[in-house]
Amino acid sequence: MRYYVNTRAQSNGDNEVHTSSCGYLPGESNREYLGDFASCSPAVSEAKRRGYRRANGCYWCSRACHTS
Repeated sequence: MRYYVNTRAQSNGDNEVHTSSCGYLPGESNREYLGDFASCSPAVSEAKRRGYRRANGCYWCSRACHTS
């Protein structure tokens, strides 16, 4: 699955990680491609490696990596 991080932080400071098929995937100008991963965990790790320290899985498409 292809994963993206929202480059715009939410009001709580999180940058959400989404799959390419997510209904909440941000527009092209507000996302960064992270790569192809088998699950959300390595995608969130990659986002953090790229400097998105508060990367978090999307509730809708990456629920296993979503934290409240």
